[in-house]
Amino acid sequence: MNICAIILAAGKGSRMKSRRHKGTHKICGKEMINIIIGKLELCGIEDINVVVGEYRESLINSITNKNVSYSMQENQIGTADAVLCAEEFWGNKLGNILVIACDMPLIKEENIKKLIEKHVSEGNSSTIITSKVSNPLRYGRIIRKGNKIKCIKEARDCSELELMINEVNSSIYCFKIDDLKSGIRKINKDNNQREFYLTDIIEILSNEGKKVGSISIDENELVGVDTRKQLSIANNILRLQINDKHMEEGVTIIDSNSTYIDIDVKIEGDVIIHPNVYLTGKTLIKEGSEIYPNTKIFNSYIGENCVIDASIILDSKIGNNTNIGPFAYIRPGSFIGNKVRVGDFVEIKNSVIGNSTKISHLSYVGDSEVGERCNLGCSTITVNYNGKDKNKTIIGDDCFIGCNSNLIAPVVIEKNSYVAAGTTVTEKVKSNSLAIGRCKQINKDNWVTNKLK
Repeated sequence: MNICAIILAAGKGSRMKSRRHKGTHKICGKEMINIIIGKLELCGIEDINVVVGEYRESLINSITNKNVSYSMQENQIGTADAVLCAEEFWGNKLGNILVIACDMPLIKEENIKKLIEKHVSEGNSSTIITSKVSNPLRYGRIIRKGNKIKCIKEARDCSELELMINEVNSSIYCFKIDDLKSGIRKINKDNNQREFYLTDIIEILSNEGKKVGSISIDENELVGVDTRKQLSIANNILRLQINDKHMEEGVTIIDSNSTYIDIDVKIEGDVIIHPNVYLTGKTLIKEGSEIYPNTKIFNSYIGENCVIDASIILDSKIGNNTNIGPFAYIRPGSFIGNKVRVGDFVEIKNSVIGNSTKISHLSYVGDSEVGERCNLGCSTITVNYNGKDKNKTIIGDDCFIGCNSNLIAPVVIEKNSYVAAGTTVTEKVKSNSLAIGRCKQINKDNWVTNKLK
């Protein structure tokens, strides 16, 4: 299929009251511009051009696809002018071109595919997406003669009778490039806004006897984002769509209205998600895990049959059959093995925790390698920072670290060793050894009685 696309993103977006481009604002964890580009890619469109203008630096910097090209619209004098500003991109191409705005994150890729397929199969000069909406307000109206589309009229230019029409324009079009090229220069500024409307090309093509087709979609997909309120509305709609899709694929979501799952999160079947859970970034949760309330997981891998309870996990990997929380904090760069127990008020940072190890409560493990089948008692601290450098603690397999121990890095505790409760470890502990590093207890009889005399 020979098709390219242009994304119109030159508008100032002043109603967002923002110092950056509106296309950089996120819906369910992803910039609107990247959502649109991602959907075009899923439709097999790789040749993409973005028409930029105001705040273009913030927009270009946010786009993750580095194969996208750019065109500049210096003066915002209409959507037809924006398309013409990209003529260097599309003017010498053959085939078809898709035109879409950058602020329509809710359009489904299957409907973009449906638009393209109908356009090609019917040999249309142009095919547009329309919708019948309950409250047309500012949308351009689809004017038909019989079943055929005659033109699109912007709301400001409609008569009172035309304003009663509830079939509206989505501003998503597919054109034969040759017909776009011949028709776009015939557009004038004879309208209320004194702008070059791309919508006018539909009437031009229709009057020339060329075929104009359409497909209809649900009105929720038409929600554009020009204001912060519309950003919130779009976010809520997409969030529920994401949750519905996960439930259709075998995920249990206890309360969809209080579950926040970003667009790039992947969840396997038989996962249970409780209320007030935030799954963000490129998180992957494997089959059979259960995520309890008040948990936030960012950009992390959660293995099979894990339990995560009221905890924060950032940029980390959790193995299978592992329990985290409640109130644990897993910081970036942590790799936690299988059948591990990380309990309440435990913080782990940039560390590897071996299989079947237990760190049950009130401990800090930073910049460390902890072996398999270890037990770190309450208030175990790896003292990893000396005020200048971060240093590493290494604990071998089958070690027991007693409560209230301080391990002063850099330090090594070899396998099958014990550290007595209350010990401060400052040098290597050899295998099969017991380390005791605390002062000998001294009891002073009658000290309290004598103190009061």
